[in-house]
Amino acid sequence: MAVVVRSVLAALLLMLVCAPAARGDVSLNLESPLRRVALGSCADQDKPQPVWDAVLAAKPDVFLFLGDNVYASDPARLDVRAQYAKLAQVPGFRRLRSSVPLLAIWDDHDYGVNDGGAEFERKADSQRAFCDFWNLPPDDPRRSREGTYHAVTVGPEGRRVQFLMLDTRSFRSPLRAKPAGDDRPGRYVPDDDPGKTMLGEAQWRWLEERLREPAELRIVMSSIQVVPEDHLWEKWANFPRERDRLFRLVRETGAAGVLFVSGDRHLAEISMMPDALGYPAYDLTASALTQSWQSWRPQEPNRWRVASMNFGNNFGMIEVDWDRADPEVRLQIRDEAGDIIAQQKLRLSWLRPSR
Repeated sequence: MAVVVRSVLAALLLMLVCAPAARGDVSLNLESPLRRVALGSCADQDKPQPVWDAVLAAKPDVFLFLGDNVYASDPARLDVRAQYAKLAQVPGFRRLRSSVPLLAIWDDHDYGVNDGGAEFERKADSQRAFCDFWNLPPDDPRRSREGTYHAVTVGPEGRRVQFLMLDTRSFRSPLRAKPAGDDRPGRYVPDDDPGKTMLGEAQWRWLEERLREPAELRIVMSSIQVVPEDHLWEKWANFPRERDRLFRLVRETGAAGVLFVSGDRHLAEISMMPDALGYPAYDLTASALTQSWQSWRPQEPNRWRVASMNFGNNFGMIEVDWDRADPEVRLQIRDEAGDIIAQQKLRLSWLRPSR
């Protein structure tokens, strides 16, 4: 009985703190070009979140939540609505929400089970809580179909930014555990089984359709890393056929301007794989808003790493200078003070198929 009462109270609190008038959601202006995109992941709702001061000082046009936006996967915090209600009361998050448009995907901890996939029994409940907390309108397809994948394009012709929000949880097949005796850090090894999927067929069809739509820059939001392949934690490379399919789909659709952004890892880095998409595949990993190592950690292997931040909470920024003849894109990792710790500059023309 006590559990039921707590759940009801949490739901009532969520309704109060998430009412549009109370949370002050800001609509994304679909006609205006985006110049500053902030992003981050892994925010524990029970910990201080001072990083929002630096995020707001950076004056982003939009903020991308890349998953683990709350932690609701351990036995003491399984009520995801109660955890969202806590996040809604965090002062910095409230200031962000009242002034900056937000786009969100989920990862395992706000999905509801650590490293979970399609087998999770409560995923429909988690999806309803996701839709309610992020204030999705009644006609949003995420309220009526399985999966939280979505897309939106912002800006005028010639300066269009397409956001492709992937769901790497609802349909994902089980992972392959590393064999006994493998003493490398991590839990999982690649699985070449052709029956395994990351996105599920419906989401794959949706993604192909979206990649055929016009856009100059495409920011693909994946909760787990796309490019890195050497570590033994969660990543797209655990299903190499699925990652190959992703890269092949970009090439076959002729989609230009693709950048991957990811979270999950409690570390921040920029990875680049030359010519994977018919042009370089960049992956900006921004993690974590509260969960990063607070002292130096040895770098794990990543053959594609081009920049990194080895300790401390962080967020990512993508700055686009549309006023250049060949627009400049800056991929940045910023620390809790807002300082730029790592950066890669590239030209938009570099993200076009060579053929």
